[in-house]
Amino acid sequence: MKHAVMIPKWTIAAPAVAWALYAGSALGLGGWYLLLLAAALIWAVLAGVHHAEVVAHRVGEPFGTLVLAIAVTVIEASLIVSLMFAGGQATAALARDTVFAAVMIILNGIVGLCLLMGGVRFKEQCFGLHGVSASLTTLAAISVLVLILPNYAETVPGPSYSTIQMVFVAGVTVVLYGAFVLVQTVRHRDYFLPEEGTANEACHAPPPTRREAAACGGLLLACLGVVVLLAKSLAPTIEQAVEAAGAPKSLVGIIIAAVVLLPEGLAALRAARANRLQTSLNLALGSALATIGLTIPTVAMVSLLTGMTLTLGIDAKSTVLFLLSLFVSVLSLATGRTTLLQGAVLLVLFAVYLLLSIIP
Repeated sequence: MKHAVMIPKWTIAAPAVAWALYAGSALGLGGWYLLLLAAALIWAVLAGVHHAEVVAHRVGEPFGTLVLAIAVTVIEASLIVSLMFAGGQATAALARDTVFAAVMIILNGIVGLCLLMGGVRFKEQCFGLHGVSASLTTLAAISVLVLILPNYAETVPGPSYSTIQMVFVAGVTVVLYGAFVLVQTVRHRDYFLPEEGTANEACHAPPPTRREAAACGGLLLACLGVVVLLAKSLAPTIEQAVEAAGAPKSLVGIIIAAVVLLPEGLAALRAARANRLQTSLNLALGSALATIGLTIPTVAMVSLLTGMTLTLGIDAKSTVLFLLSLFVSVLSLATGRTTLLQGAVLLVLFAVYLLLSIIP
């Protein structure tokens, strides 16, 4: 049987066109050219999702979802660090705002939409409890250490850690994330494997060849790289729009997180629509863990080397909303079965988060 080529031409053209438009942004064109950059960004995201799914199909679960989560998170950390260098002390809270936004978008927005879409289409969906429980346990521990505990540390005034505290928390964050990856990929890999049905054509389709997977891997990196660079180019325009609207500066972090999470979010939604909720949750919760487990230690190291103060603790309103989101997520995913109700509740919490972020 002849093996079909799995790389559509539009997914090859997308990063090439996006890189060309990014190079053209050095000319200082505005107005209509910014719209082209935004369109190229979305096109590159869609192409990146396709390439990620091809790579995931080749390496199998849960390695495929882990590859995408780590790749996107490395790019996100690079974007935050570059913006911090450019903005100086004025961006001390950018990492906190972006990471908190990413966790809230994933827990409430992406997971909620996946559960809602899956519930509408299939009425009820199932997944493995052990893998989701491990993900939520690790996420809860890291999130509280990074986003809430700094508010109660007394050595340094304000929602920040001292140098010793920062080094320790960054270290244990890496340890916890490393332990999770070990469980996910080696010791208890079966916890994260979906129970595939015989009617799921995506799971029984022939895997891509090594050459196709390698090509898609390179194209995926090209897509992710240009997405971050385009987002960085559009960042000043976004900041000006936020200021002109009179919205809080934290909204910039939400927009950055939303752009960075587009590839994983779309991949998770496609998996949920294909009745592969386990894969969808692996993508969503894995990306949340990678975001907070890798980005914060990286940014913390940069802040220590540059002497920049890093603001970590979230305010009381955000703390209440985050703990409520985590509590509802645990209850929603506690039985191994979900309906549209759980998705609707999480989406309502996401709407509340967006409202309070724009109108505190």
